Amino acid sequence: MNVAYVYPWDIVGDPSAPDRLAGLGVEAVALAASYHSTRAATPYHPSHRVLDVPYPAFYLPIRPASWSRLVPATPTWTPEDAYLQARDTLKAVGLQVHAWTVLTHNSHLGTANPDLVVRNAFGDPYPYALCPAHEDVLEYCELLVKEILTVGEPDGLILEACGPMGFGHQSVHEKTSGADWTPADSDLLSLCFCTACADRYPADTRDRVRATIDRTHPAQPTPAPTLGTTATSTTIGTTTAGNTTASATASATTASTSASASATTADTTTVGATTASTTTTAGTTTTTGTTTPSTHPLTIEQALGELTDEVRAIRVDLSDSLRHRLIAVARSTAPNTPITLHANPNPWAAGAFAPLPSGEPGADVLVANCWGDPATDAARLAQLKDLSAPGQRIGAYVLALPPRPADAAALADQLRTYAKAGATEFHLYHAGLASPQRLAAITEALRQHA
Repeated sequence: MNVAYVYPWDIVGDPSAPDRLAGLGVEAVALAASYHSTRAATPYHPSHRVLDVPYPAFYLPIRPASWSRLVPATPTWTPEDAYLQARDTLKAVGLQVHAWTVLTHNSHLGTANPDLVVRNAFGDPYPYALCPAHEDVLEYCELLVKEILTVGEPDGLILEACGPMGFGHQSVHEKTSGADWTPADSDLLSLCFCTACADRYPADTRDRVRATIDRTHPAQPTPAPTLGTTATSTTIGTTTAGNTTASATASATTASTSASASATTADTTTVGATTASTTTTAGTTTTTGTTTPSTHPLTIEQALGELTDEVRAIRVDLSDSLRHRLIAVARSTAPNTPITLHANPNPWAAGAFAPLPSGEPGADVLVANCWGDPATDAARLAQLKDLSAPGQRIGAYVLALPPRPADAAALADQLRTYAKAGATEFHLYHAGLASPQRLAAITEALRQHA
């Protein structure tokens, strides 16, 4: 089954949208039922070309009695039942409609409830990131899933951000890349030390994280070398990015989210400060000096050292606990509705694609992000395939927007690469944002792959 992703505002008010989507050759549409703030192009809509979505919203009618402390916001830019209106028009042309559900990524609720958000080792809050270590957050996510299945009656449920969000975030005028934080630094800054998380870690975890960040980026500027002193440059080894949303770089462009997580290599690099003096006597040059080496961690494991196993287990448990509760409530509410997880085999992942290092047999489909280097994406898909249960499908979340070219042959080649890695279906992002040329490329690429 191939799936095209869209927003409710792509459909509501545009009578041509259902047939246009059906013409792509997909069997289903992932329709956002809950989604974060964004600014979206609407190249086909009769009424507008750009839509500002200033806060995260729920696109089904809100029944106050169904919620507890956290209640999602109603949109003002679409009807309150936009999901239902879009669902009905899409089903009328023979498309399945799956509820695209964004869970812990919610700046509206995070800003209003700062005690429930992720906080890094320095105490800095991430208002867009609800921390699933809090019971109120777990309950909100459960109620969100239950309401979508009960009121929305989708043909499938797609769970995104089913775990903790992290440092990497495509935010309003993001200004974090100049700090030159490495993927390891981003992973460390993604560890949560909110009141529900801090005491779970080994006692000196926070100090270890802060010391590592500050050793790399001292608070005081380094004095300029004096005459006769040469400072060597730092050589940094290779890293392989995992998820676009969390920590590939501090400014990586992500989906919904987030989104980017890193799967870094285990290299160690040496950072040295060399002081040399040069004396020239009678045509002879003599250089003397000393080198004081230190190590700069290239992976979060290197930074955490002996704390790694315990901290990693705690982090993975946050996602496991949320996921198990949501699958349980989904199965009890709508037993026959298939569940798709946006997942990442990297245990340190944070963002739209939550960590899933041990698999999840309770889900029907595991989807990996495929927005980066195709070879790296294929390796991630192969890891998910290895973790999959018998009969479980593997999906590739394929970017059909820039910087990818609007080229059917190039897209078809990527689909073949992902299929060889284990993908049995393609989740195409994004059929509402893509130009006519890109929609044509999607249609042709799917036809070639069929």
